[in-house]
Amino acid sequence: MPSAVLSPRGSSAVLRLCRFAAMGTVAALILVAGVWASWGTAQHAMLTKGRERGTVEVTRCGGAACTGSYTPLSPGSQPRARVVLEDSVAVAEGETYTVVLKPGGDDAVRSGPAGILYAWVPLGGALLLASVVVAGGLLRTRAAWVLAASGAALLTAAFVAL
Repeated sequence: MPSAVLSPRGSSAVLRLCRFAAMGTVAALILVAGVWASWGTAQHAMLTKGRERGTVEVTRCGGAACTGSYTPLSPGSQPRARVVLEDSVAVAEGETYTVVLKPGGDDAVRSGPAGILYAWVPLGGALLLASVVVAGGLLRTRAAWVLAASGAALLTAAFVAL
C-alpha cells in the first residue's frame, strides 16, 4: 500500500524548491523596488524631449531642497524666479546646474550624465542588496557577483559624475 509520507529525498527537493521560489521572489521584488524608486526622477532626466530645459543658479539651500532662479534653454520655456531642486550632496549654493522641469510645477531635476546617474542610484543600491539575496538564498554566486559589480559600478559612476 503506498504511503502518503514523502521520503527524505522528496521532502528535501520540495524544501529546495520553496527556498528557491521565496528567495527568487525577494530578489525580484528588491530589483523592482529599485527601478520603481529610480524611475520617478530618471524619466525626467532621460526623456527630455518636449520638456522645459534650462539652468538653475542655486541661491539658497535648506532642509530637503535648494531654490534658485531658472533660465530657460529650450524653446517655449519661460524664466522663473524660483524653482526647487532636491537638496543632495551634489548641490551647492552659488553653483549653476542644467535641469529639466517636472510638468505642472516648479520642481526641477538635474539633467545630463550626472543627473541621469544620480537618478539611478536607488537601483544601484537595490542591485547590491539583491546580490546578497541571490548569493545567500539562491546559492548563485556568479549571478550575485554580476549584480554586485553592476551596482557598485553604477554607484561609483554616479559618485564620480557628481
